[in-house]
Amino acid sequence: MSKEALLIVDMSNDFVDLEGPLNVGEAGLAITPYIRDLADEFLQDGKYVVISMDDHAPDDAHFDSWPVHNVTGTKGQELYGPLKEWYDENKDNDHIIYSMKENYNAFFNTGLDEVLRERDVDTVHICGVATDICVFLTASGADANGFKTVIHKRGVATFTDQQESSLEHMERCFHSEIVE
Repeated sequence: MSKEALLIVDMSNDFVDLEGPLNVGEAGLAITPYIRDLADEFLQDGKYVVISMDDHAPDDAHFDSWPVHNVTGTKGQELYGPLKEWYDENKDNDHIIYSMKENYNAFFNTGLDEVLRERDVDTVHICGVATDICVFLTASGADANGFKTVIHKRGVATFTDQQESSLEHMERCFHSEIVE
């Protein structure tokens, strides 16, 4: 029997709140209730929920290419609105894993693959932002580490016009299952 985890990627104030420096716009707001409901479902079914969050120092070289965002310990790095409320209500649940990342890919140098393997997880459901950057590269990282991937189309958003092509690419390259 497959053991599954939900991986919520970068649903921070800086990426979702309309005032955030790298916000994905209304699309980010629209996916938030779906992600919250999905996280509830996973916990109720005894599955794992991983929150993967960008984590940058104020002087990170990453900011040579991108606006300053998700600086360690700032309000901008906190989970966005309803997801923060959900986390605060459930943070003591041992099926929730908070994983910080310095790279687009949630698996790169984070030890997340080992954490999931210790829990016998073999399938990772991915949602969050941005579809064509961190979600895409996280699907790549999951695939490279031997995990099956499921992308929740209703739970991903981006600030570019690459939404559909990114989903098609994940399906083609990483054999991700795309669910509506």
